Amino acid sequence: MATQPKKINGAALTALVVTTAIGSGIFALSSDLAAAASPGAALISWLIVGFGVMMLASCFNNLLTKRSDLEGIFAYGKEGFGPFVGFISGSGYWMSSWLGNVAFATVCMSALGYFFPVFSKDNSPISILVASILAWSLTLLVNHGIESAALMNAVITICKLIPIFTFIVVAAILFKGHVFTAQFWGNMTAPVTIASVGGQIKQCMMIMMWVFVGIEGATVLSSRAKSRKTAGRATVIGVACLILIYVLASILPYGYMTRAELIQLKQPAMVYMFQHMVGPWGGAFISIGLFISIMGAWLSWTMLPAETMRLMAEQGLLPKRFAKENQHGVPTLALMTTACMVQAFMIMLIFAEKAYEFAYSLCTAAIVVCYIIVAAYQIKYSWQNRATKGNILQLWVGIFTLVFEVVAITLAGLQYLFVCLVVYIPGIILYMYTKKQNENRLLTKHEWSATILICSGAVITVTMLVMGQIHL
Repeated sequence: MATQPKKINGAALTALVVTTAIGSGIFALSSDLAAAASPGAALISWLIVGFGVMMLASCFNNLLTKRSDLEGIFAYGKEGFGPFVGFISGSGYWMSSWLGNVAFATVCMSALGYFFPVFSKDNSPISILVASILAWSLTLLVNHGIESAALMNAVITICKLIPIFTFIVVAAILFKGHVFTAQFWGNMTAPVTIASVGGQIKQCMMIMMWVFVGIEGATVLSSRAKSRKTAGRATVIGVACLILIYVLASILPYGYMTRAELIQLKQPAMVYMFQHMVGPWGGAFISIGLFISIMGAWLSWTMLPAETMRLMAEQGLLPKRFAKENQHGVPTLALMTTACMVQAFMIMLIFAEKAYEFAYSLCTAAIVVCYIIVAAYQIKYSWQNRATKGNILQLWVGIFTLVFEVVAITLAGLQYLFVCLVVYIPGIILYMYTKKQNENRLLTKHEWSATILICSGAVITVTMLVMGQIHL
């Protein structure tokens, strides 16, 4: 007999938001950002992205409070625009989740490579073997109870933030104003113009959006929270903490090293920068923090896709067998299906170049689809209830979020969004099977039209990739 699952409190959910988002990206952020922008352009980019992400968090907070009957990030798409849109949103989120795990696996090996040179190449066969063992270990942990894993995640959050905060404090102490202002607007290759600053901001988008992937963790697990209001508040608080941490960790290094020096750092950049700041022990200290950080984020991203598949199955978007839970209240089939996808993709990485960059770019593009649908539902719901106090403000919040997400993904890498169309196709087949089982038909007229559009886009994308007209 299944035990009654315990409810997750606000502190654990806030920790989940922070630890799901803080994975590997922050440890490479200073070097990646330096390659993309000068300090001035980076600050403007953080202002834009920070505002956009806070608007998205506000959407989650508003919808969790006012539509507490809806469960899962994809439920907003289903409620507002029909089951097929809900399926697209849920599939995109699921896809993003396990692709994020692949990105964590590759950089995890880089962290171990600081101590064990055999792992210095993150996609070598030995690295993939060890990463696979870690992935299946986390899967088995989550299979013994999502809530206990969430509690462990709260402890991991505290442990992994210690080296990050230590780095920020030391970087602030060693900060040199003249180094920071030396190339405040310059891009090192051309005179400073509005266009050049704009180009730098564009290059920052994918880097910055990647580090915020995961802020919806409390929303996905809202059905297991003490209340939907608790989950919404945890999202806003978590995002505010993330913005502060990211800005400090990425901007302060501009005052310690020049842009050219930052760009030349080995990855993960924070490891080697802290080693330069305090000596050899610093690199080991940050490497340990990086490993803990990745394991925490990896744990979160093992929970979230399985929970998404469970909710989709319960709401008739996937076969019901994916909703079947074990004695710990965990959807084992959904969990194992996701683990198999992660394993298959990790094996493919042995033959890939720049595996980490490809995985996180595809992950980010997939999840932006979900964010766009959430913003669209926020707009629809607020407009339908505009007579109620506060909903006009929420309408504008939704509009700002929608514009930000569309513009950001267009600037950051639309080609990755096209690649996602290819990955949607197997899921659509499962959706058709579910519709046949539940309604004795495959798709509606509008769903057929959307499917044909997606398949056509996928064929065009594959053709352009083969011909070299799209570069990833």
